[in-house]
Amino acid sequence: MTTRRKIMVTSALPYANGELHLGHIMEQIQTDIWVRFQNLRGHECHYFCADDAHGTAITLKAEEQGISPQEHIENMHAAHLEVSQGFLIGHDNYYSTHSSENRELAEQIYTKLEANGHIAQRSIVQAFDPEKRLFLADRYIKGTCPKCKTDDQYGDNCEACGATYAPMDLIDPVSALTGATPVPKESEHFFFKLPEFSDFLKQWTRAGHLQDEVANKVAEWLDADLQEWDISRDAPYFGFEIPGHPNKYFYVWLDAPIGYIASLKNFADKNGIDWQEYWRPDSSAEVHHFIGKDIVNFHALFWPAMLHSANMRTPTKVNVHGFVTVNGKKMSKSRGTFINGQTYLKYLDPEYLRYYFAAKLTANVDDLDLNLDDFVQRVNSDLVGKVVNIASRTAKFVSKAGGELAPAPADAELWQRFVDASESIAAHYEARSFSKAMREIMALADAANEYIAAAAPWTLAKEPGHEQEVQDVCSLGINMFRALMIYLKPVLPELSKRAEDFLGETLDWSSAPGYRTGRINAFKPLLQRIDKDKVDAMIEASKEEAAEQAKPAATGPLADEPIADEIEFGDFAKVDMRVARIVKAQHVAGADKLLQLTLDVGGETRNVFSGIKAAYQPEDLEGRLTVMVANLKPRKMKFGLSEGMVLAAGPGGSEIYLLEPDSGSKPGQRVM
Repeated sequence: MTTRRKIMVTSALPYANGELHLGHIMEQIQTDIWVRFQNLRGHECHYFCADDAHGTAITLKAEEQGISPQEHIENMHAAHLEVSQGFLIGHDNYYSTHSSENRELAEQIYTKLEANGHIAQRSIVQAFDPEKRLFLADRYIKGTCPKCKTDDQYGDNCEACGATYAPMDLIDPVSALTGATPVPKESEHFFFKLPEFSDFLKQWTRAGHLQDEVANKVAEWLDADLQEWDISRDAPYFGFEIPGHPNKYFYVWLDAPIGYIASLKNFADKNGIDWQEYWRPDSSAEVHHFIGKDIVNFHALFWPAMLHSANMRTPTKVNVHGFVTVNGKKMSKSRGTFINGQTYLKYLDPEYLRYYFAAKLTANVDDLDLNLDDFVQRVNSDLVGKVVNIASRTAKFVSKAGGELAPAPADAELWQRFVDASESIAAHYEARSFSKAMREIMALADAANEYIAAAAPWTLAKEPGHEQEVQDVCSLGINMFRALMIYLKPVLPELSKRAEDFLGETLDWSSAPGYRTGRINAFKPLLQRIDKDKVDAMIEASKEEAAEQAKPAATGPLADEPIADEIEFGDFAKVDMRVARIVKAQHVAGADKLLQLTLDVGGETRNVFSGIKAAYQPEDLEGRLTVMVANLKPRKMKFGLSEGMVLAAGPGGSEIYLLEPDSGSKPGQRVM
């Protein structure tokens, strides 16, 4: 009997700054399939994930939306969880790195690194935005490449010539946040002494924890000599403060992987589980990470080195996958192929995509192409035309015979093929070679359909005396369908549930070799074919979303007070605006908001009461030029007659700004 394994599984933490797209979904589907397979085989396998919720980008996005960082990450967490659940992802816990558990664990691990002498401290010089009062990450600095002189390049490398450089090496660098010229500024930073773990990592990365191609890539980095890792950021920063060091914060990538453990701990504390059982150095449990190839350095270098220093176990496996392309090209917003998970779910069944991804996923780091024409053809052919077709072709004959399956297979050799496939398919799932598993399953489906077509129970049923033969053929057909649904259950959990309702049982891998007898329920349609029009509608919707996102956000004054309805030029021409000089300004007795202004409009004076008292002192106004509406009908007020209106901008209160014409303007001149 196989030993029951205890397994903790994670997928990469989505950053809480944008929606989940098909790249995120592919990784979660890959992870979920593997977790469901392990549980179906009788192991104790838990899936933990969380939002990566820290960093400067979170703060800037929250500012853009006019909300707090906490509100922003809470909104994104709800949106991410909704999409994951829509794709039938079975997280045991989907948490956030901005949690009390993660703060506690990050502080504990950092304290161990520091106590073990693996933290260095020194001053560095960084680019600083003097207007935003913020140290700038490379992606927030733009300028002209110092090598090829191409404009509008980011602060770490040139997209035109491929050169790398320090941000301050750019010609005419500017802050992408404010347009200000960055200045060099010195700051004390904390570093993890990664080079001290070089020998450990050379051994660890070759001990079966990584795919060979990943281990080979990591070996190149190790041979090139490791650098100390900057793990601190200066205030203002949304994250956890480093213990004992005010205004110094953990860099987001330090506490992000610790978030895996925090998600486990949150779940464990609620369910009476010892979370440390998974993370003790002598743990017999397994830990498997599923990640994209763009974050290998964090998971295959920094993370195991940190854990080793902190006297914790390291991951059993770091399973790396490639990127998702659509129709052979990088996902594109303009082509509508940068598809968000929420958009997909509005138009298509999630299990279509779960199957298609499974049919193309390998254990390697290859990119996966979602070819939309192939997607429609393969799902309709494999799932509807092959698997579901077996049940739909045979169930009605079993039902007509009383709904009871025949007690013995009509073709022992064919049935044995389905029985023998169990361990082979299981081995493919275990190795994450899902495409091989799907090919073997579909080969069985082809064999089942060929057998049924050759036996032609619909023809036999018309001929008296063949009742038992029809029953034997169709009972075998239902059993073959049942075996296929067991093998597909990790990929298609909802279709499996509908099949279970039809079969009247809960499908379990251990029952796959057994031949089922007894009663089945009435057959109902299990899956609809993909409508190509819905795929096209999804692409169009993605294009529209991208176009909407490309529009400048309505922020600031326009968001607070949209532009008024259009008017004709003749209406505007009736307004006579003139340059005026403020000859005298004074407080108005009994008025909280008004100042009394005496205005020279070029040979005559006007008396105007203006609600600008909170923004200006009278003595600061006298002698200034401004603009007034000169032909406004005088208004009788209790303080006197107001003979016009001066023009100002601003939301009100102390934020009022008088319009002031450029030097050279003279009182009485018309504003045109």
